[in-house]
Amino acid sequence: MMFSIYRITTILSVPFILCYLKYRRASGKEDANRIDERLGKSTTERPRGKLIWLHAASVGESLSMIPLIKKLLSDNMNYNLMITTGTVSSANMMEDWLPQGAFHQYIPIDRPNYVQRFINYWEPDIAVWAESEFWPNMIIETHRQKIPLILVNGRISERSFSKWRRVPGFIQTILNCFSVCLGQSKTDVERLNQLGAKNTQYLGNLKFAAPELPADKQALNALRLIIGHRPCWLAASTHPGEEEIIAAVHKQIEPKHPELLTIIVPRHPARGMEILGSLQTMVNGTILRSRNDPINRHTSIYIADTLGELGLFYRLTETVFMGKSLVPLGGQNPLEALRLGCAVIHGPHMMNFQWMCEEMAKLNCSVQVDDGANLAETVSELLSNSTKRREMIRQGHTFVNSQSQVIDLVAKEINGILEIVDANT
Repeated sequence: MMFSIYRITTILSVPFILCYLKYRRASGKEDANRIDERLGKSTTERPRGKLIWLHAASVGESLSMIPLIKKLLSDNMNYNLMITTGTVSSANMMEDWLPQGAFHQYIPIDRPNYVQRFINYWEPDIAVWAESEFWPNMIIETHRQKIPLILVNGRISERSFSKWRRVPGFIQTILNCFSVCLGQSKTDVERLNQLGAKNTQYLGNLKFAAPELPADKQALNALRLIIGHRPCWLAASTHPGEEEIIAAVHKQIEPKHPELLTIIVPRHPARGMEILGSLQTMVNGTILRSRNDPINRHTSIYIADTLGELGLFYRLTETVFMGKSLVPLGGQNPLEALRLGCAVIHGPHMMNFQWMCEEMAKLNCSVQVDDGANLAETVSELLSNSTKRREMIRQGHTFVNSQSQVIDLVAKEINGILEIVDANT
């Protein structure tokens, strides 16, 4: 019943969909040159032969799939691979990261005729679905056309689990379309089982195998030269409500750490001017990277409101606070910071990475803080105590390397289904 209601709603929603895409296009959230892909159309010619289709929602999910993509193409030389995502930032990143034999398309809006047009054009031999973005029309139509579906790195947050439990028949119908569901933690596997998935396994978390975030070497060297030996810390991927806390922390600990430089990288760069307006009244010497404001000895807070440069700023400091965690939004992926040699601090709201944070706490490669006062105390201690900071960094590398076999294990599971596909064609 719920799927029928959903399907009818999406069929009747054309005016809303077109207005929605028009708005997103005007605000730079859609690629104007490829907007038809969101309607299931494409000007890209389908490559000859067999095709693996992998879907990942956005930047983080798609980046964690790169090692798996390379492994699958290496193991299956007669296949090409198409990855779909839904954001401009992930599409731009894929241009730099995808190996030969792989290409990118935008996922169409989840309306039946867009979905059918997409599947009929590309005719994938297998579909690999990453993490938690369950588009009902797309998944069910793929299954209806007898295309094997595999869920990899499946994630069911506590919030999503509660939501899906209100419509048990709906989520069970979706999950039963998958030949196998690979959870990214044992907790995720348990939740998948409770929601009705039939074949579940835990083989590890593909985020552990993701490549390092990139950085422009010239820009990195220039910033290192400018910053010199100043004490410096980073607040990464911050959200509304957190930047003011960060500024208050700066004011509190700056007397103990003269010439302190606080770098803020907001999760959404378009908020740069808004953040600047708020923080300028709190801390003198607050500047904006997107305006090319130069860092000098009077700079206190540097708002790095640019796209795709987080890897650059992780390399500039050893003390990092993960945003989206002092506000109840679920946190950001700490592995990216650990991989680049950072001691990680996070707030209490890390629901999206609960298992990961529990393991990090056991290894003492992260510190949880409850509020701004606790954050100020922890940042100040890590800036002062290089022994503790470097031990956290060492333990962080141990944690990142703890799942070195995950790519081989997940690829083996997918290859087993590909062997069945090959045998039947």
